[in-house]
Amino acid sequence: MSINSNNSNNSNNNNIKNQDPGLYFLELARASSSTGVEEEEEEAPTELNTINSSGGFLVVSPDKLSVKYTSVNLHGHDVGVVQANKPAPVKRLVYYFEIYVKDAGAKGQIGIGFTNETFKMRRQPGWEANSCGYHGDDGLLYHGAGKGEAFGPTFTSNDTVGGGINYASEEFFFTKNGAVVGAVHKDIKGPLFPTIAVHSQNEEVLVNFGQKKFAFDVKEYEAQERMKQQMTIEKISLPPNASYGLVRSYLLHYGYEDTLNSFELAGKSTVPPIFIAQENGFDEQDIVYALNQRKTLRQLIRNGEIDAAFDKLRNWHPWIVQDDKSSTCFLLHCQKFIELVRVGALEEAVKYGRMELAKFFGLAGFEYLVQDCVALLAYEKPQESSVGYLLEDSQREIVADTVNAMILSTNPNVKDLHCCLHSYLERLLRQLIACCLERRSMNGDQGEAFHLHRVLNSGNKAKC
Repeated sequence: MSINSNNSNNSNNNNIKNQDPGLYFLELARASSSTGVEEEEEEAPTELNTINSSGGFLVVSPDKLSVKYTSVNLHGHDVGVVQANKPAPVKRLVYYFEIYVKDAGAKGQIGIGFTNETFKMRRQPGWEANSCGYHGDDGLLYHGAGKGEAFGPTFTSNDTVGGGINYASEEFFFTKNGAVVGAVHKDIKGPLFPTIAVHSQNEEVLVNFGQKKFAFDVKEYEAQERMKQQMTIEKISLPPNASYGLVRSYLLHYGYEDTLNSFELAGKSTVPPIFIAQENGFDEQDIVYALNQRKTLRQLIRNGEIDAAFDKLRNWHPWIVQDDKSSTCFLLHCQKFIELVRVGALEEAVKYGRMELAKFFGLAGFEYLVQDCVALLAYEKPQESSVGYLLEDSQREIVADTVNAMILSTNPNVKDLHCCLHSYLERLLRQLIACCLERRSMNGDQGEAFHLHRVLNSGNKAKC
């Protein structure tokens, strides 16, 4: 199953579908070269910002990872405050940093938290609006006001204290010596900087922005958060016959006939009768069309038997391969070339490329994939190269999906080519993607991005 989760391409895809379903999969083949690439990595804090600090009340070490209060404070505003050099990254599930209290000094008035860019640098984090801080001398949490609230234990010399942002729950959380102390709702918008404050003579802290192992197990915390999300999802009830119908339509759509038979046999005694509404032009006969032929062709392509697939198509559906320069023929020719490289038949691959792929050079929309295919010959270990994606099973799946869609499009009863491209299960997943993107947008694009391929790849793909 191949799902393009880039909503910006929807209008273009609709035009492609109305012309030639094969062109849609040609675009998908282009996208597959970057499948798995996450969003551009955000810059994260790496050191303390010596420019944006309360200067005279503290000394920052040359490595910019430790700070010491050197004065004798005479006033409440004589705080030594320093922010990180970058705001906390937001496109992730959790951000976290730690401090180690090397010396609690005269009073242990150490604070850790998050502040915005305009924060007054002679105030403890949490004393001003748009800031939040956990303080060592009283164990209180300050959240935009001068009065703190009961939160956790105090901390002093030799303690390790951490501050984090959970973007899923929209909370600040704090830790002490590897254990969570507590959390509070994050109601501050905009970029937030990890912030440290010292406020009495000889207080000294070391900062860890991830350059060494944290005392707190962030990975385990993230795993627990994902488990909470999964448990919430699992509590949502879905009628058995509805989910059964979606899976069944998916197997029918892609020609997984053997899996379908086993699935129906297993469901006979456990699933209530299915009544699929004839809505939006849905007719099960549309996806039952040429089921056995589609199954056979999918198996051949997944096994790398491209010549046999061509022969079957010429016998069963000659219209699909009538135009030797169509997108469908192009993808099949590319896959034949790839299979020759896969088994080390390089001389034969060169000959085949000159005979079949050369005709696509210079044709708009085809050149990128031709170039990637030919580039396979340049590497001693093509699987480990930048074009190694072509040797993955997912590339065979794209070609198999192309042929499957083209056969479905030959059904004289099909009124909308859209139904040839995606199963109803996939359409549901595409709607899920749209909802997740919208929800994240409403939260200021904060939080972990939703990557459907990552979710799907975590499970086992259906086998026929």
